[in-house]
Amino acid sequence: MQELWDSRYKSEQFIYGIEPNVFLKEYLQKTSPGKILLPGDGEGRNAVYAAQQSWEVTAFDYSISGKEKALNLAQMNSVKIKYLHCDVDSFKPNEKYDLISIIYFHLPKETRINFHSKLSCYLNENGTILLECFAKSQIKNNSGGPKSLDLLYSLEEIKKDFSGFKIELLEETETVLNEGHLHQGSANVVRLIARKN
Repeated sequence: MQELWDSRYKSEQFIYGIEPNVFLKEYLQKTSPGKILLPGDGEGRNAVYAAQQSWEVTAFDYSISGKEKALNLAQMNSVKIKYLHCDVDSFKPNEKYDLISIIYFHLPKETRINFHSKLSCYLNENGTILLECFAKSQIKNNSGGPKSLDLLYSLEEIKKDFSGFKIELLEETETVLNEGHLHQGSANVVRLIARKN
């Protein structure tokens, strides 16, 4: 799987574009900056935008070519980001975050449950999780995302994963994606905003 993403990200083109995810962008525009963690941030579009909004950014991905493009994008935009090459199992933070943003980061069920269960420990008091991922109903669309139901998320799964949090928003909704050539068109997504108790 790492080879697949390395191959995708090696193209000069940013396959998900260089503009941030809209859901994340709108949240950051109304939130005071702090420390943010972006797991699976690929080519770095969200990390770079957060840094432009004065957030102290840590991102990680298991794609080496994704990391290289992210650091180049940061340099092009005159911002600094910390970008680690690792996966969810080997990620070991030495600091805590005010916001963890999970944007189209799809994991197999057991890996997802295990990773999500650790996130409270990565957050400061009153820290927030923001998530936008494809819903299981996305399987019928051609606008992006995994083609396996096991890698798509349901409201029930996400609600259970974050049952220890104060959930401020949890919804499945339809949105129109315009994120590079791989995320284009009408899409069904799950969105979550949850605060650490």
